[in-house]
Order: sequence, then C-alpha cells, then structure tokens
Amino acid sequence: YGATSWLEFGLYLPVYTVTKDSNVYVESTKLRALFVVPHAETRRFFYGINFEYSRNAVRWESSRFSGEIRPIVGVRFGPVDLVVNPILDTEFNGLRKLDFAPETRLAYNFSPKWAVAVEHYADLGAVSHLNSWGEQSQSLFAVVDFNGRTSVEFGIGHGLNEATDPVVVKLMLSWSLYHP
Repeated sequence: YGATSWLEFGLYLPVYTVTKDSNVYVESTKLRALFVVPHAETRRFFYGINFEYSRNAVRWESSRFSGEIRPIVGVRFGPVDLVVNPILDTEFNGLRKLDFAPETRLAYNFSPKWAVAVEHYADLGAVSHLNSWGEQSQSLFAVVDFNGRTSVEFGIGHGLNEATDPVVVKLMLSWSLYHP
C-alpha cells in the first residue's frame, strides 16, 4: 500500500514451498515497510531501505520470528537498471549473528510494463564469520517481469554450488490496493 510517494507498506501471504514429492508447506508470512526516494522510476540514481518482519514455520527458518534490513541502491542507464541490495537478516539474537545475504539485479526494461533480468542471490553467513564458498548459498536467476494492475515476477534459478538447490522457481504476484 503506497502511503506516500516515499513510503509503502506490504504484506506477503503466503510464502510457501512445493517439495519434489508434491507436498505444499506454508512457510512464512511477512510485514514490510519500504522507504524510497520519491519517483525512483524516473531517476538515474535511486535508493531506499526495506524492513521486513516475518513469522516462520520452524522447517523454514530456525527461529519462529525473523527480520530483514534491505538497503537498496540502484543506477539506471537508459533502459538498463543495476540494483544492489546488501541485505542483513536477523533472528533477533545479537548483532554478531546478523546474516549477510546480498542480492544483485541487472535488468533490461523493454517498456514501463515489461523487463527481463539476471539476478544473483547469496547467503554468505554471519557478518562476524562469513562461510566458505562450499557453505554459502549462491543462485543465479533468469527473470521476466510484468508490471500491470496485477504484477508478475517469474524466474528460474540455478544453484552455483552444492550448498544451494540445483533448480529453484520463483513466482511473485502483486496487487496494488490503490489505483489512481
């Protein structure tokens, strides 16, 4: 929900997993507050910060409650966007246990509604002691975005090491609560 030109509230319902043996598990629900520079879509340099608070299934995360601080830094070169998110995840168990999970997105915008992107997702471990390459989560995704009244983000990802699932599919559907 866009409260102002620089503040948006969101709710993720549900976050779920479908296993290879066709079981479906509801894993999490999330509340989100996003603060961004106004009219980011028209700027060459844009930035913001996203805060999330989650209630999780124990099989999904080791803690029932978790959070995320997601700085957003982006630059636009015509139809090309480069966005970096140096994310810090927390289970509310101390600063030394903050988890560093950076993401990077390189997108080509064919129009205001359609884009294709390459996204890299990583989980490097606790900021006080980063994991070795073999213990880190590293995935590369090919993504297609449609930004309409119903927005769709679909991607197919490939794990880059043994600590990461070999194939992951993501699908995000979004509906705006307000249409001017």
